[in-house]
Amino acid sequence: MQAVGIVVEYNPFHNGHAYHLKQAKKAAQADLVIAVMSGTFLQRGEPAMVDKWTRTQMALAGGVDIVIELPYVYSTAPATDFAKGAISLLNAVGCEAFAFGSEDGSIQPFLNTFELINNHRTEYNALIKDSLKTGASYPKSLYYAYEQLSQKFPASYIDLAQPNNILGFHYLEAAKALNLPIQPLTIPRIAAGYHDALQEDASIASATGIRKALATSQSLQSVQQVVPETSFHYLTNWQKKYCTFASWEAFWPLLRFTIMRHTPAELTRYAEVTEGIENAILKAAKTSQSFSSFMEKVKSKRYTWTRLQRMLTHIYTGFTKEQLQSFQAPSFIRLLGMSAVGQAYLGQRKKHIELPLISRVAATKDAMLTIDIHVAELYNLSVEQGTTDFLLPKDYQTPPIRF
Repeated sequence: MQAVGIVVEYNPFHNGHAYHLKQAKKAAQADLVIAVMSGTFLQRGEPAMVDKWTRTQMALAGGVDIVIELPYVYSTAPATDFAKGAISLLNAVGCEAFAFGSEDGSIQPFLNTFELINNHRTEYNALIKDSLKTGASYPKSLYYAYEQLSQKFPASYIDLAQPNNILGFHYLEAAKALNLPIQPLTIPRIAAGYHDALQEDASIASATGIRKALATSQSLQSVQQVVPETSFHYLTNWQKKYCTFASWEAFWPLLRFTIMRHTPAELTRYAEVTEGIENAILKAAKTSQSFSSFMEKVKSKRYTWTRLQRMLTHIYTGFTKEQLQSFQAPSFIRLLGMSAVGQAYLGQRKKHIELPLISRVAATKDAMLTIDIHVAELYNLSVEQGTTDFLLPKDYQTPPIRF
């Protein structure tokens, strides 16, 4: 059985995702699709709108055959490390190829871009440093360096100002850097851009557009036409139980408390918190009644919204710089769910999978897994605040979902 891998967050699973996984399976001529999915906290440094078990159900109902969890260490990391963790796991579980959506839609420009940067790495790094000295953010400095190189050595390259192209490039870069045999494929992104707002009468929308629409209207009917019927069902059930979807705005009381119980020096222990920003974070937390007002006070030219959110995620979960530095590569494969086809694949390949395959966490002692369990508990704590029923699945008690 041949497997194609995809890297996902499914926040939430929508019609565009359904299109992507069908096209990925077709392009790879694969028998099944394996998704490595972020757990409770995501790459942009925010809580997933619904928990990982609900998103796993959406994925399986939408056509994914196996869902494995991208550990917190990687799911909340900058794009380079996020990609390394994800592609390493897809390779370890036996995928012959991985497929990603992109604005470009053709793999050759990605390969050209990799060769350009890889062959001129010293000059590229020097250009990044020059840009950082001007006070530009790191993402803007990366783009500046890339622009300078691509103008100097003309060829067919990707547009690295586009978010899906950026992630796709990092996936390909990770496979090359780690010397993995897994092959890259790309699927053209259709209908809606990464940051596009929800359009009336559209059948496909971005996850960002869907979340914004829900934050504005709180009405699931506003997004019903852009998600599969099964996703709408799971989102409806979630809203009935918890009234709202998870977000930093909803988590703000606990996040604010967590920030304010620290001194500035203590805040610097946490991953990605760089010297100086801790004072601004603490000062803003003391005077902000909402997450949005807090962010307006701390964001700056130097610190992007995403980078600040990742800092706050690590402060909330207690994830330190020391912990981050102790991990070099994924050490296990956490199985969240599988279809009948996925189960048959695992039965066929199990002896050849490169890392321990974990279906129940109670019998496993692993520092990276312990962090995943801890952050899931903190996520549940914020979702369930103010409720009397503690209904969210707990990692120690929840077996992989069989679909």
